[in-house]
Amino acid sequence: MAQTFLHTLFGPGARAMQEAGGSLASYARMEAGAGPVDVLTKRELDFIAARDSFYMASVSEDGWPYVQHRSGPAGFLRHIEGNRIGFADYRGNRQYLSAAHFAADGRVALFLMDYPNRRRLKIIGHARSSEDAADIAALMPQGYAAEPERAFLIDVVGYDWNCPQHITPRFTEAEVRRASQPLIDEIAALRTRIAQLEGTAS
Repeated sequence: MAQTFLHTLFGPGARAMQEAGGSLASYARMEAGAGPVDVLTKRELDFIAARDSFYMASVSEDGWPYVQHRSGPAGFLRHIEGNRIGFADYRGNRQYLSAAHFAADGRVALFLMDYPNRRRLKIIGHARSSEDAADIAALMPQGYAAEPERAFLIDVVGYDWNCPQHITPRFTEAEVRRASQPLIDEIAALRTRIAQLEGTAS
């Protein structure tokens, strides 16, 4: 459930607007019983393991929000233990924005999308970077052609599933290929059969 997620993010301003908009009571029921964390369940862990990308927001030293797109092989964002997840940080443009932000303020938000099935999962937590070789090795996808510089470890505080109302379905090249393969196979079989019939007729 999203009890701790909502309790953490709802501030006085949001609550005042909810009261004016008539939604305060329903949200109060939703966040009732919030504890230290929203505990990740098999549903969330399976969803995380299937993702090949996500969006990650951090906070700069001056308080500016910053959003990055992170991607890799499906499952590159991994469950480590308990309510901790993580991923290997690959060498890139060497701006080191996320690493610097987390060193100053570990608060992080992740946005995980499943466009074909119109599902999304929001996660908030505390992130830190690690240059420990064991942490990096545990999170580096096997055989992936990237050079890891560090690991990012995230202790999840809360999560929330969103409704699919305004999610436009999008499909990757691999997903389109898989969906099209039966038709491609059928066309190939028909061509083979036509060739056989033409050979018989001649």
